[in-house]
Amino acid sequence: MNDICCIGHITLDKIITPKQTTYMPGGTSYYFSHGIYHLNDYKHYKLVTSLAASEYQSVDELRAKGIDVEVIPSRHTVYFENKYEENQNNRTQRVLAKADPFTVDKLKHLEARFFHLGSLLSDDFSLDVIKYLSTKGTLSVDAQGYLREVRGEKVYPVDWAEKKEALNYVDILKVNEHEAAVLTGSTDYREAVSLLHEWGVKEVLLTLGSEGSLIYVEEKLYRIPAYPPKEVVDATGCGDTYMLGYLYMRNKGASYPEAGAFAAALSTIKLEKSGPFSGTENMALAIIKESELKPEEIK
Repeated sequence: MNDICCIGHITLDKIITPKQTTYMPGGTSYYFSHGIYHLNDYKHYKLVTSLAASEYQSVDELRAKGIDVEVIPSRHTVYFENKYEENQNNRTQRVLAKADPFTVDKLKHLEARFFHLGSLLSDDFSLDVIKYLSTKGTLSVDAQGYLREVRGEKVYPVDWAEKKEALNYVDILKVNEHEAAVLTGSTDYREAVSLLHEWGVKEVLLTLGSEGSLIYVEEKLYRIPAYPPKEVVDATGCGDTYMLGYLYMRNKGASYPEAGAFAAALSTIKLEKSGPFSGTENMALAIIKESELKPEEIK
């Protein structure tokens, strides 16, 4: 039995800037797995991914660290192209290849206390997969992929067509402010998390970047601070880092605000460097202890 099992595609990312073109692996499963390796209790963690044989080097690197990785062979690897202009806020994105979706048959043998689905595109995980895994453990879902649809090579923002049915089976849902607005039609944070909770989600995590995050659970709303970084270097993977921190602490029996604070501290450390989280558990705990910012319940 694994404590946490992350399921998702490792991607090949082509990043084009005015100065250079870089190729690197990415995706929720990549950032989650490399990050959890740096925490104290990662031995009962498992990654299930799917990619083409040409990108197996990404898997070899994780296995060399002692991470348990199961690969479901795919004809292709998810291949994202991100093109940035001089203004880094201006980005065009294409999907040059898609991996095969995950199916119930390929996941039936898995056992874990927590399952985290790192969706990248809307058809990565079907409703059947969500329903099935919800019977096997606590199911956590990152909503981002369900709100992206590929037509040709272009990525289009979409609503999650099956959200009302699917969310009945989701225990923990992670959204950012934009995703919450698309799903609920509301830009009022309290209203958005309340709606998602009404639709069946037990723990709603709403990340707000430098404004911190909100956790709505058991009819209570907690505000989690964002701990200021020494410098902002790279925000890529911060949401995945937040989720790994939250699930890691929930598995250890931490309260909701304690888990949120740890997740926020990990994200701060990750923000200060490029690539996946590479700090330590003690560094995150020190940030929480030394900060005047504390989680609080909002009445």
